[in-house]
Amino acid sequence: MAAKVLKADLIPDVDLTFTKADLRDVIPHDNDLVVVSLVTAGRKVRRVLVDEGSSTDVMFLTTFNRLQLSTDQLKPYTGCLYCFAGDEVEVRGHIELRTTFTDDTSSRTPSIRYLVVNAPSAYNILLGRPTLNRLGAVPSTRHMKMKFPSLEGAMITIKFDQREAKKCYENNLKTKRGVFSVMTRPPREDGVTREEIICEN
Repeated sequence: MAAKVLKADLIPDVDLTFTKADLRDVIPHDNDLVVVSLVTAGRKVRRVLVDEGSSTDVMFLTTFNRLQLSTDQLKPYTGCLYCFAGDEVEVRGHIELRTTFTDDTSSRTPSIRYLVVNAPSAYNILLGRPTLNRLGAVPSTRHMKMKFPSLEGAMITIKFDQREAKKCYENNLKTKRGVFSVMTRPPREDGVTREEIICEN
């Protein structure tokens, strides 16, 4: 489903660069996952996995409940989602929420369409390409940061939470929970695009 292009979505034309200075606060790591924090539904949410391989944004049901959101806010979703093992993933629907990304100096607050999924995960939210593209964001795993412009053209730098990333990784190993990615299959003969969530164990 294509997102509506709003005036607020227009991305200022600025150069996004990473320098040696961006490495100064990076803890030496072995390919840590990209984990950030954001604010949505009036609350700060940690353990947000940034996944450039996902074609949608996912909120896990446990997070939805902790945010005390109402199921009346959910809109129906008709797609079928499956794991690699072939098990169907329960989708409760989708919801649009204003979500803030900030580095305590500048911020952006786009409206994000989250697919609410009832599945075990060490993460609270999975951010995919729709949000990254809407922000005009460029993540760098080497520098452990993500950069994107504010609507005024200022540079916003979001630091990855390496400690939370390690905790999530360890929890995944203990509970054998999967990391979810979302892929879009080619349209069917009737032109309907099919999305499926892929869990990597």
